[in-house]
Amino acid sequence: MKKKDMFASDHQQIFAGVGATVFGGQQAMLMHAVLDHGANVPEHSHPEEQISFVLEGRLAFQIGDEVCEVAAGEAVYIPSGAPHAVRALEPSVVIDVFSPVRTDLLEKFGG
Repeated sequence: MKKKDMFASDHQQIFAGVGATVFGGQQAMLMHAVLDHGANVPEHSHPEEQISFVLEGRLAFQIGDEVCEVAAGEAVYIPSGAPHAVRALEPSVVIDVFSPVRTDLLEKFGG
């Protein structure tokens, strides 16, 4: 069995004001991210699809040409290959689900 305490795990800084830890399986993975108010995740894309579930706070997601605010209890879907960026409108905590596994993040975080 594979197990990890996502709350107690060390969170590594991936962007200014953004710390994260990951946990992966064979076909999907989770990332627990904590964002300071005003933190920005710059525009990027990846071949994996992503679902972001906001546990606390409020974020502005730009997905392609569309911008939407996502608050605690809400989730947003990011299709495979879609350019996207995120801005923290207040301190926020997010669970991101990726499928298939983002090997680049697993290699960086050792999840």
